[in-house]
Amino acid sequence: MNLSIPDTWQTTKLSELAIFVLGGDWGKDADFESTDYATALCIRGAEFRNWNEDKGATASPRKIKKSSLANRALKDGDILVEISGGGPEQPVGRTVLIDKVALSHAPSLPKICTNFVRLLRTSDEIDSRFLNSYLTFFYTSGEIRDYQAGSNNLRNLKFNDYLGIDIPIPPFNEQHRIVAKIEELFSDLDKGIDSLKTAQAQLKVYRQALLKHAFEGKLTAAWREQNRDQLETAAALQQRIQQERAARYRQQLADWQDKSPSVPLLQRGKTASTVTSPTVPHFEKGGLGGICRGTSKPKAPKPLPPLTAVELAELPELPEGWGWFAMGDICLESILGKMLDKEKNKGQLKPYLRNINVRWGRFDLDDLLEMRFEDSEFVRYGLEDGDLVVCEGGEPGRCAVWKKEFGLDMQIQKALHRIRFTNSMNSSFVQMYFELCASNRKLEKMFTGTTIKHLTGEKLTRMAIPICSIAEQIQILLALESKFSEIDQLDQTLTTSLQQAEALRQSILKKAFSGQLVAQDPHDEPAAALLARIRAERAAVAAKPRKKSVRDKLSPVEITLLASMNRKS
Repeated sequence: MNLSIPDTWQTTKLSELAIFVLGGDWGKDADFESTDYATALCIRGAEFRNWNEDKGATASPRKIKKSSLANRALKDGDILVEISGGGPEQPVGRTVLIDKVALSHAPSLPKICTNFVRLLRTSDEIDSRFLNSYLTFFYTSGEIRDYQAGSNNLRNLKFNDYLGIDIPIPPFNEQHRIVAKIEELFSDLDKGIDSLKTAQAQLKVYRQALLKHAFEGKLTAAWREQNRDQLETAAALQQRIQQERAARYRQQLADWQDKSPSVPLLQRGKTASTVTSPTVPHFEKGGLGGICRGTSKPKAPKPLPPLTAVELAELPELPEGWGWFAMGDICLESILGKMLDKEKNKGQLKPYLRNINVRWGRFDLDDLLEMRFEDSEFVRYGLEDGDLVVCEGGEPGRCAVWKKEFGLDMQIQKALHRIRFTNSMNSSFVQMYFELCASNRKLEKMFTGTTIKHLTGEKLTRMAIPICSIAEQIQILLALESKFSEIDQLDQTLTTSLQQAEALRQSILKKAFSGQLVAQDPHDEPAAALLARIRAERAAVAAKPRKKSVRDKLSPVEITLLASMNRKS
């Protein structure tokens, strides 16, 4: 890292500051019984995530061999370095500082770190708070990525190289002053960040409250009163939807008949083996997804059993003129996408949506894949303007409305449901209701599976939907759109402020390690004298005899470090 430092400072390698470096130990399960083992709390990479709040309170109790524990028990001022874990969005190499608070959890139990972490203990000539702050600055600067190895999903820290990074060292007293100033500024900064995050959380609650009021009819209560004489009741709306579904079926039937002109009317729908005419095509098994040559005779829509008294009792009361109806009774069709099978799939390559492409209220079309679809599948698995696309797995129920302005001939995979409505139901209205059900956890009640959750087609068609006149649906959407636009603008402002706060944090650290955060005191002992004492201390540690059993347990990194110290002594 290119930093300009004052004349009274020195630069040295991290390895030159280390008096003791050792890997951790995961030991055995907490219920393991042996007189050679003792219980300790083991700090993992998982504890790093919320370290500032928890300070290792969630560390796992483990049984550690006493001889191992004697060398690895953590002390106030120790620094832990994560050497394995991470990924593309979170590089490995985070550090935490062990302090009195971290050691106070279950005070009777010693603390150690797991073998995915390295213990770094420095000389008393270095304020470990100062060093850990610099290592944090180095990590958040992004330069830590140059010290990564491993796969895309699991990163390892090239620890030998990491020990070679340059550390700016001010005089000892100045280290204390810098740490005190950093803590003062960060305390004020953290208060501001907490306020911004609280405001964001309040916006989220406000959004949920708006959705709740919208589907209880409260958001449009005044509008509904003004237009009472002009509004269609839910019962009348449902009857019209049924008429629209019936009309669609008649059109499908007519299209099906037109696609097969060579088949006598009385023979249509029969299998090829029962028809003597050689011109009769074979009608493959199809469904409601499309009418074309090669599909079966369309089936008339059947109304679902009405919602039971038990189901209705669990639902909130609706305004006069509204009603609760099953999804299957208010949509034209609900189908699951096509199974991805490269060996069996035939036809033209077409882009398709996966679960990952569907977000709440929008689509991410930057990473589209293609698979083959036959002509007879284009309609069934294709998307039209206004189709509601719902995730079957992953985050079941997450959904968005497809729009024609996307301009893509798009299909869907089996991980997604496609729900198509009549003109009397606005699909965005239903999408907003899904969002409400996700926020109040009603969606979860419809999921199947234990570890991996799914939203099946059967559960989806039985989902209770509050419906009102199409005019009021549109009015609700206009009101929500206006309010949500204000919320989104405020949220973006808060997000920008949070990003600026994090940039300010990095700026504070850069000034701290460039000697610009606090004034230099000419009476401070120069850092060169401090480093001379550390070198003498390290030499004494290296020269001290070690038991063979201890050296045998050292990692290659520790052995290399010891050899380096011996050479320099």
